[in-house]
Amino acid sequence: MQRHASHSDDENVGEELSPARIAIQNGLTAPKQAWLKLGLPMKLLVLTVIFVMLAEVLIFVPSVANFRVNWINDRLMAAHLAALAADAVPGGNIPPPLREELLTTAEVQAVAWRRDGRRRLVLPPRAPLAVDAHFDLRSRPELGTSHEILVRLGLIGDALRVFVGSGQRTLRVIGPLGNNADDFIEVVMPEKPLRAAMYRFGLNILGLSIIISFVTAAMVYIALSRLLVQPMMRISRNLVRFSENPEDQSRIIVASERNDEIGTVERELADMQQQLTQLLRQKNRLAQLGLAVSKINHDLRNMLANAQLISDRLSALPDPTVQRFAPKLIASLDRAINFCNDTLRFGRAQEAVPRRELLLVKSILSEVGDSLLLPRENCIAWEMSITPATLRIDADREHLYRVLSNVCRNAVQALESTEGDRSGGRISVKAWRDGRKVVLDVEDNGPGIPPRVRETLFQAFRSSQRVGGSGLGLSIATELLASHGGTIRLLETESGTTFRIEIPDRSPHEL
Repeated sequence: MQRHASHSDDENVGEELSPARIAIQNGLTAPKQAWLKLGLPMKLLVLTVIFVMLAEVLIFVPSVANFRVNWINDRLMAAHLAALAADAVPGGNIPPPLREELLTTAEVQAVAWRRDGRRRLVLPPRAPLAVDAHFDLRSRPELGTSHEILVRLGLIGDALRVFVGSGQRTLRVIGPLGNNADDFIEVVMPEKPLRAAMYRFGLNILGLSIIISFVTAAMVYIALSRLLVQPMMRISRNLVRFSENPEDQSRIIVASERNDEIGTVERELADMQQQLTQLLRQKNRLAQLGLAVSKINHDLRNMLANAQLISDRLSALPDPTVQRFAPKLIASLDRAINFCNDTLRFGRAQEAVPRRELLLVKSILSEVGDSLLLPRENCIAWEMSITPATLRIDADREHLYRVLSNVCRNAVQALESTEGDRSGGRISVKAWRDGRKVVLDVEDNGPGIPPRVRETLFQAFRSSQRVGGSGLGLSIATELLASHGGTIRLLETESGTTFRIEIPDRSPHEL
């Protein structure tokens, strides 16, 4: 039993260590995680700088190799001139001071040459020398051959060894002399001056490469940012904004006129969002209609049953009775017809896409007042306050008319439902511009909206406080305003009811 328990404990310890091992493995991928957290513009900038620097490195290495060869050739030329000066001395006996000066000027330690088939030490060294490396620059391979590639790779390797070495070597270099292939000049020189010159050249090239890299990276970054990154960021921002409220048509992306892949993505995305918006709105309406079927059937059955009873009774009563019950029959039937019409209108698959234009607010309000028979003498006053009088609103005429008609009709019905003296009713509409949006306040001095109704005021079939009402007017108004990117809300007032409607202007790229 003890052995079994010990074995079980060991297994548990192993299981407990697994998360630690996983954490270690995750720690190894920290650079990858940091890279994934970077935004697209920063990734583009980093990659551009890296790739340009890699290109500069590919240019830098051959440049350093060529500089080394040119520097050595300069030393061979200086040594040749020093050898000619030494050879011109009568008798061939070079004074030590002159020899030192020639060697110092040529930056070499010894010079020998082969001319006319004879090899001679022209400028002997100051002391015995131990040569560490030999280089023969006489071979010139044909261009484009594999031998040339090998020679250039060898020169690059020699240049890199100078950089990584200590610079304390003594070099023996052989170069061509004149046009005779058998003649050559041979020098012995220290590596330290060569290494110092190559470091100076490398630093100059490095500074220039950094400047070129950042300038090139900036230009490439700006170009790619404008062509690719900014459009992709615009698409991503639109996707996030659209996902917050897919039923809002104003959130659908406006495709640009580009003919490349970005333009194709924008157009396809706009079509997809349009279809998705219509589908969601249709499904929401059908779902709400499904939940309201029982209520609609119940109310409609009662209305039609009342109409049937009154009709049966009318057929058996004399004319005075007909005159008495006829208005009730007409009112009941009208109520049923309006209820059915509102229900069917709400159940349509989609509202028409807004066809926005600049409209005179006064013209729309006058049309709404005429349709509702406002003002009504000794009953309901109709007031309009528009600042300025020529105020225009960027909206769809039919949609805006339906919104204002629904809101004002509710106000009329609220005033008509007031018990007692119905005179003194008033509906006031104020309109003004606030920046890039137009604001309309529809105010009445009716009984107001009870607190229990306010929570579901803009929900279909749930906001009506009037007997026989369908509760669709404010829901339809909310939907129509949402397609414009606008809103409607109830303001807190001490008496009466005030609705505030806000419709923003279209953005410049939507015009």
